[in-house]
Amino acid sequence: MPQEEIFAHTLVQLGPLAIRDSLATTWLITLVLWLACTLLVRHLSDAPGMLQTAVEGIVVGIEDAIRQVLPDDVARVLPFIMTLWIFLVVANLAGLIPGLHSPTRDPSATAALALLVFLSVHWFGIRSQGLRNYLKHYLTPSPILLPFHIVSEISRTLALAVRLFGNMMSLELVALLLVWIAGLLVPIPILMLHIVEALVQAYIFGMLALVYIASAIQTRQPETAKPSNEE
Repeated sequence: MPQEEIFAHTLVQLGPLAIRDSLATTWLITLVLWLACTLLVRHLSDAPGMLQTAVEGIVVGIEDAIRQVLPDDVARVLPFIMTLWIFLVVANLAGLIPGLHSPTRDPSATAALALLVFLSVHWFGIRSQGLRNYLKHYLTPSPILLPFHIVSEISRTLALAVRLFGNMMSLELVALLLVWIAGLLVPIPILMLHIVEALVQAYIFGMLALVYIASAIQTRQPETAKPSNEE
């Protein structure tokens, strides 16, 4: 089996800049999602059809999932988490389309997504508490814990990237092996397992991102909680 069918390979080399197939697929997915959202928004109706009803059901389901974790910040977090979930679902399933591979099988793609989550966690935390109060929680309950907080931030970001990359790479590899060995005789249930696992990995990544953001938003300093305790 050719290695270029498993690992991301370079499509165009522009000096030191290399455009890989995973990046091209990411651009394609982004364009398709943008066009789909634009068309859906332009054709909204008070008497929704099947497509609009399905999309509204997805949005409501994501809202409910966020509300279980952040009941007071659904509107603030919804755009980011919903975009992340929808992108991951489409990206993870892209490998089922002939001629395409899932961009999340490339460690650079999953690292970029994990970095985006890392930056978003601090963005939401600072917007919620202010820069000074947010940075204070890294020194709570003792400044000695600062290095451990930093290591924790870095390690969980790496874990996000490696977990998604490892699972999607294994899915792609298994699917390619089955097609290479059995061709069109690949059992449908095995492909269904591929779909289920791709959806599960998208859900896990998005839910972990939501939990990290919730921990940043809900972090409170002991002195801010003290007056309510005295009451």
